[in-house]
Amino acid sequence: MSWGETLSTGWHAIRAHSMRSLLTVLGILIGIAAVILTVGLGLGTQKDVSAQISSLGSNLLIVTPGSTTSSAGVRGGFGSSTTLTVADSEALASQTAAPDVEAVAPEKSASESLENGDTNWTTTVVGTTPSWTDVRSRTLAQGRFLTADDDTDQATNIVLGSETATELFGSPYAVGRTVTINDVSFTVVGVLSSAGASSSDDLDDTAVVPLATMASTIVGGTNRTSVSTIYVKAVGTDEISAAYQETQNLLLNLHGITNADNADFTVSSQDALVSTATSVYRTLTVLLTGIAALSLLVGGIGVMNIMLVSVTERTREIGLRKALGAPPTAIRRQFLTEASILGLSGGIVGAGLGILAAKVLPDVLDSSIVVSMPAVFGSIAIALAIGLVFGVYPAVRAARLAPIDALRSE
Repeated sequence: MSWGETLSTGWHAIRAHSMRSLLTVLGILIGIAAVILTVGLGLGTQKDVSAQISSLGSNLLIVTPGSTTSSAGVRGGFGSSTTLTVADSEALASQTAAPDVEAVAPEKSASESLENGDTNWTTTVVGTTPSWTDVRSRTLAQGRFLTADDDTDQATNIVLGSETATELFGSPYAVGRTVTINDVSFTVVGVLSSAGASSSDDLDDTAVVPLATMASTIVGGTNRTSVSTIYVKAVGTDEISAAYQETQNLLLNLHGITNADNADFTVSSQDALVSTATSVYRTLTVLLTGIAALSLLVGGIGVMNIMLVSVTERTREIGLRKALGAPPTAIRRQFLTEASILGLSGGIVGAGLGILAAKVLPDVLDSSIVVSMPAVFGSIAIALAIGLVFGVYPAVRAARLAPIDALRSE
């Protein structure tokens, strides 16, 4: 019997029991679709996280203060101390001390209520310098950003995020209007372009004022020279490691610390954040893919079950073929072909269903799903392999039937 005849006979045998074959294929296609979606969701999440971290700015280092310890021995979290100052940021901006640092933007932030008549909105107010837009890779949708004169004069000018402007004025067109913070009137001089959300906050829900104004007018207190974060932009991607070392060594010297393990600040890079996030999501993807793959095992058992039933039902057919001279090899090939058709059909339909779901579900889940073609073709190959592997035993059993016993069976 030729391969063409074998395929034709196998397809006819599957169609003869279409409902049973459909249910068998269903078990495989569900597993294949689940694997494709799980891998795609994991890759999509990694892509989203990387994009969110990258939205903080290019070639970025983030310097945060250390922790505090109260008189009662209660330790605060990282960032709760006031160990970073404006002087630190000015030192980091020196090309002599840190030649691989292109720009520096200190931040002093606090949660404040902004008021426009009867409308109020609580957001994060950030005090910073004119270099902030360059370091954080932000652009203006309207108006202008803060200038050096604004900082020197402690001007009551403010730049709003697009979402903050919309909440206060009903639209992002807010240049020239005024908002009140702690009974002080601020003039809106610009509105930031939309930047989406980072891994920790909404980048469009913010308000930016001059650093000196933030320290004297909004926050006040005894720690006016301290900053909550210093953003450091390296000259380029290749120089980010050198910028990291220069930033750390310079701050250690400024703070009089000889052992880096005792540093009262933390320097983190986007590469580290991306690597950590990617590692976590890769582990979750592998775990979820393994769980989804269990359904493929169930599908494979279904293939074996249906082929064993088929061998039992076609015992007389097998006996007749052997009596007419069909060798055991031909019998094995026949049943392996049928099992392979079932597996391959489930793989192809499951892959198509997974790709279709990957196009539809992002709008529902609000998360990216990346279709991995290696995963698609690999899943189809696995489905074919499942048909072959789980079809071996039924095929061997059919090939071992004695012709006389098979012909006498009812």
